[in-house]
Amino acid sequence: MTAFGKSKAEVGVQIVQRWVLAALRKRRFFSLAELNEAILELIHKLNQRPFRKLAGSRAELYEKLDRPALQPLPLAPFVYAEWKKARVNLDYHIELGGHYYSTPYQLVGKEVEARSTQATVEIFYQGKRVASHARSSKAHVASTNAGHRPKSHQEYLEWTPTRIIEWAGKVGPFTARLVESIMTGKPHPEMGYRSALGVIRLERKYGAERLEAASTRAVRLKLYRFQSVKSMLQSGLDRQPLPELLLMPSPVTHENLRGPGYYAAQQTRREVGQC
Repeated sequence: MTAFGKSKAEVGVQIVQRWVLAALRKRRFFSLAELNEAILELIHKLNQRPFRKLAGSRAELYEKLDRPALQPLPLAPFVYAEWKKARVNLDYHIELGGHYYSTPYQLVGKEVEARSTQATVEIFYQGKRVASHARSSKAHVASTNAGHRPKSHQEYLEWTPTRIIEWAGKVGPFTARLVESIMTGKPHPEMGYRSALGVIRLERKYGAERLEAASTRAVRLKLYRFQSVKSMLQSGLDRQPLPELLLMPSPVTHENLRGPGYYAAQQTRREVGQC
């Protein structure tokens, strides 16, 4: 708004304060409908009041200038949306608010734009919408459109499950087993690429020895999740010895301990006595 337009708006507010609010300041109202009726009556009088220095009134100018320029309201109400740029991961998903949304597999490595509302997430590439999903607040979960998945993932992408497992094997055998379990636990292996590669990248920060120790613990405890391994490394749990399986203590024998055989024999005697 220009300075001129702002000053005109401020003057209009002052006029309403003087002719409407000031006129009602000493009146008491007992319902909102009663107040609105009084305001509407004063607004109508104000709009019909002739200008001092110009010909006509506000109501006449409205009918002459404003009404012809009015357009119908949009069919749908305005929806607030947020835009975010993202790069498509190897698993052909993007991350938004901790949730993963799929895109066509041809966009792997490309930068896209995501438009998110309270109900939907739309993904655009070069100004064209390429995907649409229902908005989800579930963290570390994927919304995947089956049509976005290639018929033969290995034909189109450089990365394959075998190559990722071999790369993890350079850290150690348990890291390879962990990565394999992460991918086989998904409906499609590529849906586990993000977590599997995340595990391998932990070597840069913590080293191969610690990563292998954390992977060993994760495999033995069947915790096939990237977050579990990362948490172990952050807390130093990988440096603690693995808990051994507790051996069941051998049964204690004592003349005062009757054991299960005693009660079985007692039951047999009762059944025979009833015959």
